[in-house]
Amino acid sequence: MTSDLTSALRPAVVMTLLFALLLGLAYPLALAGLGQALFPAAANGSLVRDARGQVIGSELIGQRFASDLYFHGRPSAAGKGYDAIASSGSNLGPTSKALAERVAADKAAMGARGAVPADLVTASGSGLDPHISPAAARFQIARVARARGLSQDRVAALVDRHVETPLFGFLGKPRVNVLALNRALDQAAPRR
Repeated sequence: MTSDLTSALRPAVVMTLLFALLLGLAYPLALAGLGQALFPAAANGSLVRDARGQVIGSELIGQRFASDLYFHGRPSAAGKGYDAIASSGSNLGPTSKALAERVAADKAAMGARGAVPADLVTASGSGLDPHISPAAARFQIARVARARGLSQDRVAALVDRHVETPLFGFLGKPRVNVLALNRALDQAAPRR
């Protein structure tokens, strides 16, 4: 009986170890190697570097810009703001009193009296979205132009150059990467 159990158990153990090595080690390493070989920037987090080679952000993760000299992204509900370890939305629904109060406070902080693009006062599902809508970017043109001492037309042209179109022309919506726009703004008109 022990011999029957051993002969039945041996193939199960061998197959388990084989598939553990194959699918748990070889396959992930092969995919990581292919990713590094074919798409090294994406495989390493789509990092953005400054002129000195220092990492200043990622194309895929938003960051907080508080100064009037810069375009602001969406509010973040991830940890203390754009914390990738604590990625999440606020879980506040459209009838939430807490959401309504936060939106009102954000509008007041902006000095906005009328309608504000929704993505400037609501967090994304992950809390890490690096993009805003073109309307949200255009809403901020007057503030940024005033802070930088530039004409609104010049800042608007910069915004227009940074509008990304939907994938294949129909998947998604037009959007603006806030970090890319702010970097271009620094190159076009360095801070005073």
